Amino acid sequence: MPRRPRDPGVPSSPVEYFGAELRAHRESVGLSRPQLAEKLGYTPQWIGQIESGQNGPSEDFAKDCDTCFKTNGTFYRIWEWTQRFGRLAVLPPGFPDFIEREAKADLMHIFEAMVITGLFQTPEYAYEVLRLGKASEAVEQLVATRMERQSILKCATPPHIVAIFDEGAIRRPVGNADVMGGQVQHLISVAELPHVTLQIVPTAKGAYAGLAGAFTIMSFRDDSDVVHVGGYVGGQIIDHPNAVREYEVSFDLIRGAALATDDSLNMLHTILESL
Repeated sequence: MPRRPRDPGVPSSPVEYFGAELRAHRESVGLSRPQLAEKLGYTPQWIGQIESGQNGPSEDFAKDCDTCFKTNGTFYRIWEWTQRFGRLAVLPPGFPDFIEREAKADLMHIFEAMVITGLFQTPEYAYEVLRLGKASEAVEQLVATRMERQSILKCATPPHIVAIFDEGAIRRPVGNADVMGGQVQHLISVAELPHVTLQIVPTAKGAYAGLAGAFTIMSFRDDSDVVHVGGYVGGQIIDHPNAVREYEVSFDLIRGAALATDDSLNMLHTILESL
């Protein structure tokens, strides 16, 4: 069946919605595009591109619109929506659902075998992890989204997090020495948070249950546990109770192979000194 064409009068994105609102407000006060452009200090062409949805508004432009039309922050809030929408649009399939659940979790069990988990990354480290094969604008949006996720670590009621890393994930050189030094120092700071438990499985351990790959178990106050598993082209949320239980058992086995928290923190300091 052929796809039904979109109604050209209905905005399909926050950028188009901003443009439609701008045009509606401009026309409601009887201003032409050139008149509004002169009033705001922009070109008529720019106003036209914003209204048509061809270009997204800047933060300053949104604030100028609120001042001009006395809309008490409406245009700025729409601009914030465009920023969030843009960041979510570049996320891999399944990841927006993971972010939404992550923000609501009371307890998280995280295992990472290859890199430091995104929740604990510095902006510089995250940029190096995310930049391969992507346009710079998309990378910046991904990094910004990753940094926004970290707000749960500092909220009034943060989740308790038990994070276990393979030693190789921490020692793997990502970026230059400054990037790695800043990342390991940040990891030490995170490990000292009262609601974070961090452990490391040493390379000398050899084979252990974590060789199958990374995953995150999320527990909620009023909902069933789920598991997030990443992939090359996206992530997957697993909610079947039997499958979740298998991941919980695997996490217990991985934790049994890991160093104690104090020994893990000492290893982080040793790694930092070696950089």
